[in-house]
Order: sequence, then structure tokens, then C-alpha cells
Amino acid sequence: MDLNGKTAVVTGGAIRIGHALVLALAEAGCNVFIHYGRSAGPAIQTKEEAETFGVKAAIYSANLADVDAAERVMKTAVSTFGHIDILINNAAIFPDEDTFTYTDPVLWDKIININLRAPFLLSQAFAAQLPAQQPGKIINILDARLRRPATDHFVYRIAKGSLWQMTEMLALEVAPQITVNAVALGAILSPPGKDTGYLNKIAQERVPLQRAGSAKIVTENVLHLLHQDFLTGVIIPIDGGEFL
Repeated sequence: MDLNGKTAVVTGGAIRIGHALVLALAEAGCNVFIHYGRSAGPAIQTKEEAETFGVKAAIYSANLADVDAAERVMKTAVSTFGHIDILINNAAIFPDEDTFTYTDPVLWDKIININLRAPFLLSQAFAAQLPAQQPGKIINILDARLRRPATDHFVYRIAKGSLWQMTEMLALEVAPQITVNAVALGAILSPPGKDTGYLNKIAQERVPLQRAGSAKIVTENVLHLLHQDFLTGVIIPIDGGEFL
């Protein structure tokens, strides 16, 4: 797919990896519809940065825990740009209190709704709005740690693990018009509240390549998947070999 003149919806596009993805798409000539939850200031800044590449950009706030949020996001994006060519399911939450013993039904629903139900409903709405014979692309942002079972962030793992499987299932379901691929991230950015020294220490201890990744490496791999027309159901682990 030639990205020039295409339009992408990026959920969680105001900060961190989402921000980097928006700018990489804009630099490639892609118009961007930037979903955000509460990061209004960064969303406005991201929109302005994207527009410096000569593309159109729009922002929209929605709480993806709400059952009707996905439909509203896609409907607004379509009314703004006509139709959407690319969907990047990036938005997610990663609560520290998400443990087997602590998680209650309220927290369960919040994690599942944002990390799994929203990507499903967004993908459904994306496929429905795509004109006949018009190729489309879905990219899911996954977590490389899912390649190795563990008990931390219990429900998060359940949700992201299901999204991993959904990536492969959707690749079959929506072919040949839409390709569905994913990247699974390892040590890429420091957690909120931690500096780069923390990330580099973790990388030295755990990553075979003994270095951390970067947002640029993620965007390069996502753009690679978007440019391909014979890759679907592919999940690229971007983890430096940490979870081999």
C-alpha cells in the first residue's frame, strides 16, 4: 500500500508509541485521525506536529471502556475523512494493581473492555465502512511478554493474549480485502515515572542484544507491514530476543 493520501485511525495516538506512529504515518503522507482518552494537550500537540508534514489530522476523545465508543470513533473518523484505509489498535491500559488476588469485576471489565473489546469493535466498524474492493490494513499493538507465561498483570495478559489470537483469526476472516498484522513489543520505552536508565538496566540484564529498542524501531516495522500486500496474520516480536 502506498500510504500517500491514505487515512489512518490510531487509538491512543497522543502519547508514547501512539504519538510516534501518528508522526511516522504523517511523514509517509498519510492523513491521521488521532484518538485519545484524557491526554488533550498532547493530542493537540500531536495533531499540530502531524500537520507539519502537509497532511490532514484530527483528534477525538473517547473512553474506550464505553461500549459505544468504538462506533463513535469510527463514525466520526469516516465523517471527517470520507473513509478509513488503516486502523491501528494501539490504546491499552496496564494497571499495576492487576493481580489475580486483587482484581475485581470492575477492574476486570475495564481492562478487558479497553484492551480487547474495543479493538474487536473498532475492527468490526472499520471493516464495515471500507468501500467494496478498497484494500484495508489493521495493525494491532501486542506485548512480547505474552510469548512466556507469567502471573504479573493477570487480566492484561488475558486480554492481550486474546488480541494476539484475534489478530490471526481476523486475518482469515477479512481476507482478501483487509490484511491484519501486529507487532509485539518488548523493552521499547521506560514505564511512566521511570527514566531511560531504568530501561537500559533492564535491557542489559534481560535482553540478549543488551540494549533497549526505540519508538523508531516500532514505527519502521509497522510501516513495513503496511507496505506489504502479501503478509497477513503476521506478528513481529520487537523484543531484542528477550522472550525467545
